[in-house]
Amino acid sequence: MRILVTGCSGQLGNEMQLLARENEQHEYWFTDVVIPEGSAARRLDITNEAEVDAFVEEHGIECVVNCAAFTAVDKAESSEELCDLLNHVAPGYLAKAVGKRGGCMVQISTDYVFDGRGYLPLTEDMATCPKTVYGRTKLAGEKSVMENCEKYLIIRTAWLYSTFGNNFVKTMIRLGKEKPELGVIFDQVGTPTYARDLAVAIFAAINQGIVPGVYHFSNEGVISWYDFTKAIHRIAGIEGCKVKPLHTAEYPTPAERPHYSVLDKTKIKRVYGIEIPYWEESLRECVEKLG
Repeated sequence: MRILVTGCSGQLGNEMQLLARENEQHEYWFTDVVIPEGSAARRLDITNEAEVDAFVEEHGIECVVNCAAFTAVDKAESSEELCDLLNHVAPGYLAKAVGKRGGCMVQISTDYVFDGRGYLPLTEDMATCPKTVYGRTKLAGEKSVMENCEKYLIIRTAWLYSTFGNNFVKTMIRLGKEKPELGVIFDQVGTPTYARDLAVAIFAAINQGIVPGVYHFSNEGVISWYDFTKAIHRIAGIEGCKVKPLHTAEYPTPAERPHYSVLDKTKIKRVYGIEIPYWEESLRECVEKLG
C-alpha cells in the first residue's frame, strides 16, 4: 500500500516513521509543513487543497494517516481560525483527495470532543459535547473525514507522550530535576497514551484492513496527573522534588480541561485483536529510552 503520513515531525509522526522501517511491505511518504534539516521527509501544506490533491494523485496514495493538528489547547482559544483550518478543514481535503481514489484515511482525534464531566469510561457511541475550541474543531474534523472518505478510521486518544517533542513526561522530568517542589492537578483523571503504542495500533489496523468507524485508544488503567507525575519521578529516579496535589481551580487555564477522560478501548481491541499495554509499562519504556 502507498501510504501518506502527515505531521511526521510530531510525536506520533516520528513514531510512525520508526515503525515504518519494520513494516517494509508498504511504500511511505512522510510529510510536514516544516521539514527538519537532514530529514528525508517532504514538505506538504495540508491546508492547501490543490497541493494536497496534486500530491495524492502524483504518488498514487492509497492510505492517508493524518498526524498533523493544532494541539496547543490553550492557544487555540485565541486562534480559532487557524485551529479550525488545521483540525477541521485540512482533514477534509486529505479525506476527499484519497477518497476519490477509493483509498482509506486514518484521522487522529481526541478525548476533548467530550465534556469530561462524566464518571464512566467513554465509549465511541456516547454523545459528544466539546467545551473548547480545540475540541470543537477536532470534532468538526471527524465529521469532515466521514463525509469525504468512505473508508475512514477515526481514533480518539488522550494524554499523548513520547521521546519526541514537548510533552508532559519530558516536562515533569525536567522540572523534577530543576525544582524542589511542584504542584500538579489531582482532580483530572484519565489514561496516558504512549505514542509508540498508538502507532502500533494504527499499523495493525492498516495491515488487517480498515474497518470503518470511530475508535478509542489509550494505554490501559486510570490515573490522575498528580499520580502520573509521581510515577514519572519514581521511574526516572528523581527524589529531590516534592510533588503536591492541586485542585483544578488552583491552576486556571484559558481552555477547560476534562475532569474525566478515561477512554473505553473495548471496540478497537475486539475489532483488531490487539493487546494494549498498561500505562506504567509503557511509561517505563519511554523513560528508559530518554535515559
